[in-house]
Amino acid sequence: MTDDPIDETSLRPPGPLTCPKCRYRMRVVTFAGVEVDRCEGCGGIWFDLLEQEDLRRATGSEAVDSGDPETGRRFDQVGHIRCPVDGTPMVRMVDKGQPHLWIESCPLCFGTFFDAGEFRDFREETVRDMVFRRPRPRPL
Repeated sequence: MTDDPIDETSLRPPGPLTCPKCRYRMRVVTFAGVEVDRCEGCGGIWFDLLEQEDLRRATGSEAVDSGDPETGRRFDQVGHIRCPVDGTPMVRMVDKGQPHLWIESCPLCFGTFFDAGEFRDFREETVRDMVFRRPRPRPL
């Protein structure tokens, strides 16, 4: 037994990841010191544990989401995908503050997949999103 902390990158297979939606190769893209994987086919983005939260706050980070949102909407319909890191079936999640966003999350490595255009949407909270997130009064 070792006292070394678990390195999250040790779960990653060697070489480029394969997109869980279209099966194309993913290329590493770095922004503000954060490395994410962007699909060369559909434009989807893989974020390792909480990287999307780090980039959400970084000015100009929407640039990592260069894929076509229409392509992203088509691939958003693809269900039952497996994690590109560990092969675990991913779970479709809905952002409470933006219920129109469907993102996939791995329950083992906690990575997250955004279809093309979803990260830009995730980053930009609109008035509509704030209205849906605001608690509504309960009827008497």
